[in-house]
Amino acid sequence: TDHPKRFRGMWVESANPAHSLADAPRMREALSALELLVVVDVAMSETARLAHYVLPVASQLEKAEATFFNFEFPHNVFHLRRALMAPPEGLFSEAELHTRLLEQAGALPADAVAALRAAWPSGRAAFRQAFGSIVAAAPQAAAVMPALLYRAIGDLLPPGLAEGAALWGVCQLAARHQRASIQRAGIGTEAQDAGEVADALFDAILASPSGLVFSLDDWDESLRRIGTPNGRIQLALPEFYDELRGLQHEAAPAPPAGYPFVLSAGERRSYTANTIIRNPEWRRKDRQGALCINPGDAQRLGVASGDRVRLSTQRGSTEVAVEVSDRMQPGHVSLPNGQGTDFPAADGTPTLESTPPNELTRIEDRDAFAGTPWHKYVPARIEALA
Repeated sequence: TDHPKRFRGMWVESANPAHSLADAPRMREALSALELLVVVDVAMSETARLAHYVLPVASQLEKAEATFFNFEFPHNVFHLRRALMAPPEGLFSEAELHTRLLEQAGALPADAVAALRAAWPSGRAAFRQAFGSIVAAAPQAAAVMPALLYRAIGDLLPPGLAEGAALWGVCQLAARHQRASIQRAGIGTEAQDAGEVADALFDAILASPSGLVFSLDDWDESLRRIGTPNGRIQLALPEFYDELRGLQHEAAPAPPAGYPFVLSAGERRSYTANTIIRNPEWRRKDRQGALCINPGDAQRLGVASGDRVRLSTQRGSTEVAVEVSDRMQPGHVSLPNGQGTDFPAADGTPTLESTPPNELTRIEDRDAFAGTPWHKYVPARIEALA
């Protein structure tokens, strides 16, 4: 926009807004208007091609990675996976990247790094004491704690786990607030204080290549963490009741003239997930990302599976192959999610095999409360192609 306080620069890390957010044409226009766009990614994504600077980093297999999926309440699981291989020459992890930027900006005190590094071989208690002294003397050090820990002890951890250094600080916070839950999982002892339990948790994470149960919850303890004034989840939201009353007395809005179909712009299918895997060779089914359509609708349009149609919305138009499917309701069509990224062909030219769904969505079509785009309700028109 031309607003005097508009965004003038953007740092995009492990994200692809030019493809993944609603109204891709408008997003490309907005990103292109920035005075500075920096992209940090493992791939030359659609957003990276618009950037002034692209900072490539090591892939997920070339650095320590954490998976944040719990198995099931009450057993809370955490997994820190080691790097499986070294990155190519010249590449490094986001932890190294951000730490170097802070060092160049003078925001990472070298004396604090040296003090922590010297304290680590003396044991966990000495390290905790050194860290506490640093934060007490310079509270701003807490703001760069992940980088501080990474530079101080990352290379002193077991091979392939350097990026996990920041978890030492996370474990301190967890033990301070959930020590009983951690101890119930068998980590630490009842006689240990929060700092000692935190160190035991950190050591257990490093020593558990397949993950571990880091806390064992109970219902009362979980409910006590609800942060509302009365400690309860609020289901009665007056704004939603007002909206519901309006829906009860109003007819459903008619679709825009000339757009009789409802498009789900991003259906989960057996070979779609997200756009981190850009090579279409991995897709064993539905490589072109077909438009699924009800048999009756297909018959009225005079199309069969494999035929191509023109799919149009109020935002844009594309040509796509159809797949006739009895899973679809009449008037309802769908495109898969996780597709529509290009990939270099054998001669190096970018090749696009499937439809980017957000070429067809609009930012105007969104939820009034949360602003979430209506990806599952996009008015559309379909025309058979000769």
